[in-house]
Amino acid sequence: MLERLAARLVRPTPPPLWLGIAVGALLIVVEMVLVRLLEHMVSRDVLVVFFLLGVLAISTIWGLWLALAMTVVSVTAYSIGYVAAVRQFDLSQTQAWAGLAAFLVAAVTASLMAELARVRAVESVQRHEEADLFAGVARRMLTLHNLRSVLPEASHRLAQTLQLPFAAIERDNVPAEEHQAALPLQYGSQTGTLLIPADLPEPILRRLRERAVPRLEILLQAATEREALTNSLHELAAEQASLRRVAVLVAHGAPPADVVAAVAAETASLLAADATSLLRHETPDTVTVIAEYSKPGTEPQLGRQFAVEGGITELVLRTAHPARVDSYDDRNGALPYLARKEGFNSSVATPIMVEGRVWGALVVLWTRREPAPPDTEERLAQFTELVGTAVANTESRAQLNASRTRIVLAADEARRRIERDLHDGVQQRLVSLGLELRTAEALLPGDPNEAKARLGRTAEGLTDAFTDLQEISRGLHPAVLSQGGLTPALKALARRSPVPATINPGPKRRLPSRVEVAAYYVVSEALTNAAKHAHASKVEVDVDITTDDHTAREFLTMSIRDDGVGSADPALGSGLVGLADRVEALDGRLQISSPAGAGTTLIAKLPTDIDGASTA
Repeated sequence: MLERLAARLVRPTPPPLWLGIAVGALLIVVEMVLVRLLEHMVSRDVLVVFFLLGVLAISTIWGLWLALAMTVVSVTAYSIGYVAAVRQFDLSQTQAWAGLAAFLVAAVTASLMAELARVRAVESVQRHEEADLFAGVARRMLTLHNLRSVLPEASHRLAQTLQLPFAAIERDNVPAEEHQAALPLQYGSQTGTLLIPADLPEPILRRLRERAVPRLEILLQAATEREALTNSLHELAAEQASLRRVAVLVAHGAPPADVVAAVAAETASLLAADATSLLRHETPDTVTVIAEYSKPGTEPQLGRQFAVEGGITELVLRTAHPARVDSYDDRNGALPYLARKEGFNSSVATPIMVEGRVWGALVVLWTRREPAPPDTEERLAQFTELVGTAVANTESRAQLNASRTRIVLAADEARRRIERDLHDGVQQRLVSLGLELRTAEALLPGDPNEAKARLGRTAEGLTDAFTDLQEISRGLHPAVLSQGGLTPALKALARRSPVPATINPGPKRRLPSRVEVAAYYVVSEALTNAAKHAHASKVEVDVDITTDDHTAREFLTMSIRDDGVGSADPALGSGLVGLADRVEALDGRLQISSPAGAGTTLIAKLPTDIDGASTA
């Protein structure tokens, strides 16, 4: 409470002078009354204090000059009302006059001390107000993200606290004008400005220079550093989010075309670029635009080929290191010409590496004249690594599928060759031997019963061997599949199955031979597993043509369900592994659901648009 009262009384600008004169006159009257009432009760020294108190009060609130006037009036009033020699105009009483002089000196000294205390108090109040001001401004500057939005409020509070007509805090160097002065604010490597009225008194200017300007410089530097740190964190978060989105595509096995399109869009947004291009290095001297992102009004270049000579891409492809161009004005070649034509002035490119070789390049372009930030190459490298990973994964999958396809085709061809060899070689020889034996049996004379019996049994054995070989060759590649198609072949499998099997009608048309062979062996293996491992009592097989809603691709879909013991696991090395290889070699998909005790469901999907003959 006392602090608030002192702040109200002790101000840099005192109350009006007329109010001070009125208060001084009132205090003198009160002092005179008190002196009259107490002159016979207390000593003279105590009565003098009453006059000094009035002088101190006026000096504290209104300053030294009014306090000096108050001192003169107080001495006069004291001498007239209390000192007998003065009342009687007896100038011989030097002792009395000495007392009055001493009182005058004491009053003046008290006024000076009060003025000094007042100045100290005013400065203390000012510093307290300034501390509150800059504490509030600091909270605002260090909590809001946009520093420029805080400066108008801080300027208003500064002008209000210092009782200025106006004040403006600028982050830039603003020159002084006729009606405003400019105080420079140095913070870091930047220079700001404090704009104030040009006609301020020197004490206020000194206060601004000595106390306000240094604090503003500290706050501006701290707020600028915090703003830069916040922007860096936001940029880092945005970069990590972009990388995460691209990485998710790579992890899900998205085609490289989707990955490079995402990289082009993400890098353009992240780096505030005007265009990005992903280039495939297909021949030693040319590149092809396989993905791009550009602002409206730019001519699309997707799919076009360009000579690399003279462009930034040539340097990247030759050195396998990032490169940058700060100006295309003095460069020759197709790509620099195209960059100038589209208004691009600078660019940065990084190589896309796949298994140690330069697969292509990612190029980012800007129309502005300023060069790209120094960390641009490092940031782009993270995206090109993801593109390289996606391409490498795709090539690995393609190689794996090609290997599987070669294995499956080799196995099919081996079975066909064995079938032909058996049919054309062993079977024909056995038939010929059987006929020869029958002929020899007919030529035997008379009654060689024992010889006839032996020859007969030999002929029957040859016939049985021929039948077995015929069954084996049909098992390797059923004749009914080649001659009648998939549906008759599956029905033949169902008739020979040891477990009762129901075949729902499949497609009526013929499919590529590789698809029909794969489908036949999927069903054959499933029926074998149902009887041999699942101990099932029945099997249901559904075969149909379906269309994928996302890709509009047509598939031959087979669903084989049994009521066996379940728990089928391809990881255990069963024939399901071979089925998966065969299905995936044709770019198909195989799903197995086999909970314990609930049977096994096998779903195989084979694309019908693969290369191959339509009949077996």
